[in-house]
Amino acid sequence: MNQEINQAYPKAYSNIEKATNKSGFTMASDALTCSLLKTLAATKPAGKFLELGTGTGLSTSWVLDGMDAASTLISIDNNAGFLAIAQQFLGADKRLELICIDGADWFEQSKHLQFDYIFADTWHGKYLLLDEAIAMLNPGGLYIIDDMLPQPNWPEGHHEKAIKLVEVLEQRVDLILIKQCWATGIVIAVKKVV
Repeated sequence: MNQEINQAYPKAYSNIEKATNKSGFTMASDALTCSLLKTLAATKPAGKFLELGTGTGLSTSWVLDGMDAASTLISIDNNAGFLAIAQQFLGADKRLELICIDGADWFEQSKHLQFDYIFADTWHGKYLLLDEAIAMLNPGGLYIIDDMLPQPNWPEGHHEKAIKLVEVLEQRVDLILIKQCWATGIVIAVKKVV
């Protein structure tokens, strides 16, 4: 039961998946994680969404599927080739802004922005610039990360980085945190209302 997806896949998902396989991109979030992203997106009507690490847009398609018509999503990636796949299949959605930029540069330019939902699926905003990402989160906002359980494509030493990241998040007094040993290992944090 806990490894089933009982909701429709996004319309663009199949085409994005085929293009992703051809591109050689292997770091996409799994469908279980993506189905959770969609469900959580539905909790933020008229929300401001941020995805750090678009990849080819597989997870992006799910987040968009959960968002309402009044919500907006900024999704960034530093790989123009992969981002072009997301643009091809999702670019017509007026709620979506795709940006090709280095994560550190984007944070420097965008630190004034605030979001209700952040999916950090790349180094920036997760292993790098974590404090800056959390500072962009509105009270009651969701901060979501995946791939926190060991993955076959992890480089040597990454397991220790993942453990340290969870420890850092657990020590924060401005977040309420849940760790899920499901899918690839998901952490969801809610920024406290002060």
